[in-house]
Amino acid sequence: MSAGVRTYLEIMRYENCFMASFAAVIGTLIAFNILTSNAPSSYSPEKFPFFLSGLIFLVVFLISGAGNTINDYFDVRIDSINRPDRPIPSGRMNLKEALYFSYVLFALGTLLAFSINPICGVIALFNSLMLIFYAKTLKGTPLLGNLSIGYLTGSTFLFGASVFGLEGLKALFVLFLLAALTITAREIVKDIEDMEGDKMEGADTLPLRVGAKKASYLAVLIGLLAVVFSPLPYLLSVLGLHYLYFVLLADLGFLAAIYQLLARNNPAKSSKMFKIAMFFALIAFIAGV
Repeated sequence: MSAGVRTYLEIMRYENCFMASFAAVIGTLIAFNILTSNAPSSYSPEKFPFFLSGLIFLVVFLISGAGNTINDYFDVRIDSINRPDRPIPSGRMNLKEALYFSYVLFALGTLLAFSINPICGVIALFNSLMLIFYAKTLKGTPLLGNLSIGYLTGSTFLFGASVFGLEGLKALFVLFLLAALTITAREIVKDIEDMEGDKMEGADTLPLRVGAKKASYLAVLIGLLAVVFSPLPYLLSVLGLHYLYFVLLADLGFLAAIYQLLARNNPAKSSKMFKIAMFFALIAFIAGV
């Protein structure tokens, strides 16, 4: 029996796809603002690429959905125990259907990206291959899995900026770096939080490999790097003064997350604090435009 539209949207995790797409468009907006300030004759306000930003949104939505779908394809055994309500283990979608659906989404997203420009296309193709590799292999690889999620999440900003070619990538590289650092730190904290369940499932995560304490130290180091580097977008004239006000709140959130992890030994609370801090960081990016 063929899956319905609602089931396809569910396996894509469309809410997460929407958020990733929104972040990419923010990347386009920030890059345009920077380039307008630096070269107003080339990038005047009336030249904002509304159509291309719409394509950026659609590409990220499709490729994110493809990544979530193929992730469910490879996780079917674990989901049958932990998430039996998901489309595949519940029987609403079969394995072959999910696999083909993910390939169609990857192909459509990548083709649309190449229609924007070659740099967009290369990033989309590389991220598509990484999402497949992550779902199949990297997810079970200590640290590399965390780093890959950090890169993939941070690269949504870069992808939005790639509408403007290499100039756009240079303009937003520092934001990509900050996003990648904070996401990587939180992913490690989440692995510490999930140690008991992961051990029962035979997973191979960084905390299980080196111990919770050493993994905590690494997460703290990465998180502190993000805090130390957080003023850079303002100092490099990437974002305006309003960015500093909101990023201060984000930094306080990151420091609170670090405190919960080190002093309180509470990875669950730390993970929540990281999530709140990342929300304020996103607001800071928007406010700084």
